[in-house]
Amino acid sequence: MIQLIPAIDIMDGKCVRLSQGDYDKKKVYSENPVEVALQLEAHGISRLHVVDLDGASSHHIVNYRTLQAIATRTSLTIDFGGGVKSDEDLQVAFDNGAQMVTGGSIAVSNPQRFEAWLEHYGPQRIILGADVKERRIAVNGWKKETSQPLMPFLQHYVERGIGQVICTDIGRDGMLQGPAVELYRDILATYPDLLLVASGGVSSMDDIRTLQEAGVPAVIFGKALYEGRITLKQLEQYIVNG
Repeated sequence: MIQLIPAIDIMDGKCVRLSQGDYDKKKVYSENPVEVALQLEAHGISRLHVVDLDGASSHHIVNYRTLQAIATRTSLTIDFGGGVKSDEDLQVAFDNGAQMVTGGSIAVSNPQRFEAWLEHYGPQRIILGADVKERRIAVNGWKKETSQPLMPFLQHYVERGIGQVICTDIGRDGMLQGPAVELYRDILATYPDLLLVASGGVSSMDDIRTLQEAGVPAVIFGKALYEGRITLKQLEQYIVNG
């Protein structure tokens, strides 16, 4: 069964969502991300995707205290991303409760450092973030597009031992128009052993079922949950019954 991974995106200590990565299109859903995490855990969720949006647009982790609060008050497995651009940032994330850390921009701007993290901590703890627009990589909180094609980018890191990739289609993220199923099929056809985490566009449980049918191992979703298109009860039933 596909693994369900709700996202909590943090800005100014609050749970928010953006549309297509646009910081000017922000909507606050909760003043207390910890309470959101506790509700998710109570309904059977075991893993959480936490993004420091303030960190992603700056040069260092910002909302580490919120990360720590979630990790302290829940038993959720947390993968964390946003602003992890140095060895110190990585240590801050792990010290404050992240079991896994996602590197996106750093994997583009400083591949040597990212590869060193991968070698030191292993593929169980280091995740590759591949944020894409029209199948090209985007960085720095999606504010900057690059000319780097997705597939060679993945190939580079697969050859270096990466095991898990979170691939976000920026054009679909927060738009509730359905995930990029064909993109994920293409990735899995080329790299069938990747633990591919689909992200962006999920609007309903039907979208999640479609991804499962396509063989996608895991899915991140946020706005559909916060807008009530996916309910906590639906998540719980899906986890129990498949």
